[in-house]
Amino acid sequence: MDPVPYSLGRTFRFWWPLALGWFMMSVEGPFLAAVIARLENPMENLAAYGVAFSVAILVEAPVIMMLSASTALVEDGDSFRRVRSFAFLLSGLLTLVMVAMLSTPLWLWVASHLIGLPDEVARLTWQALVLLVPWPGAIGYRRFYQGLLIRHGMPRRVAYGTVVRLMVMTTTGLTLYRYSSLRGVLVAGMALSAGVLAEAVASRIMAHSVVRHLSAGRGESTPAQALTTAQILRFYLPLAMTSTISMAAHPMVTFFMGRAPAPLESLAVLPVVNSLVFIFRAMGLAFQEVGITLLAESPVNRGPVARFGALLAVVTTTVLALIAFTPLAGMWFVTLSGLTKDLARSALLPLRILTLMPALSVFLSLERTFLVHGRRTAQISYATAVEVAGIAGLLALFTMGMGVNGAVGAALAFMGGRLASNLVLLRPTLRVHL
Repeated sequence: MDPVPYSLGRTFRFWWPLALGWFMMSVEGPFLAAVIARLENPMENLAAYGVAFSVAILVEAPVIMMLSASTALVEDGDSFRRVRSFAFLLSGLLTLVMVAMLSTPLWLWVASHLIGLPDEVARLTWQALVLLVPWPGAIGYRRFYQGLLIRHGMPRRVAYGTVVRLMVMTTTGLTLYRYSSLRGVLVAGMALSAGVLAEAVASRIMAHSVVRHLSAGRGESTPAQALTTAQILRFYLPLAMTSTISMAAHPMVTFFMGRAPAPLESLAVLPVVNSLVFIFRAMGLAFQEVGITLLAESPVNRGPVARFGALLAVVTTTVLALIAFTPLAGMWFVTLSGLTKDLARSALLPLRILTLMPALSVFLSLERTFLVHGRRTAQISYATAVEVAGIAGLLALFTMGMGVNGAVGAALAFMGGRLASNLVLLRPTLRVHL
């Protein structure tokens, strides 16, 4: 009997727990920015937070796609053990890279000469990065186990893990805000690390039944079918390159902010704007995970996946536009985020420029879904390289060539780079889909 395609309603029921998890992760940024804005020297601490976060996600970028890898590759006990070993090794190596960067003069050179940070911001950024050292290991660990949960039809448990992360992060942040004299960026760093570590532990506990099932050797592959380390590398390296190249955009933008007009103001405003936009972009990231899973289940789900993606793109961009072009923007930036009125005015134009970003992100997730299903991940890496190159070129043009405000130039560059990536993947996606 032929499999029945998922309906929009059934796709939504599979998607919403993952979307809820991504949504809860996305509110971390606005929450922590609001805490920092209400503590001493908010502009310097917001700037340091933006730089530290950019560097931290660049270091952990190679492990972020472990969720897609474990979802797509772990089918039996042997593949479970091989992918797990790969994930743990990669996570450990990245942790060592972060420690090495912070314990040598490399960071001072990067902060002072490459980015051009003021001394106080550079010092605060280093302190925050020390607190974020657990990030690569904890994120690689939990993304691996989250992929197992999704593969075995337990997406709600991923959302439960995110609830744990958000609760621990919020409790830590509010406790330090209320009872400590720490600088704002250090409160944020401690809260982020505590939340990520808690989610990693929770994900492992919730995946216990899946691990026990796989470890028992049920459904073991024959030697001819067994997953090899070479196959893992061929599958994962393009994905790791994609995430690393993509995440490189954040420190690259930071580099240009330090040399653009109004650098400190731009460094303070950009993380607040990006945090708001990411709330809506996150819906597309959850959609990519759903699409990969549904296509792995059956190719007949291509139509429902595409239709759901189109609907999601319209809804997310429409809601963001309602915020960006109405008085709700002032409420978000001043009342909720705690920005001064001057900083809020500086944030408004970049937000409006980025209004279409959620739709472009959903479209990109849809393209990647079809290409991952077709095992053509190298094209994803190429498109990401085009995107980052486009961001770099446009940033240089707008900030250094035309003297545009750093945050505005960054928003324009982000939009131009993402559109280029969408266009590059359009033809190969149509070939796979059709």
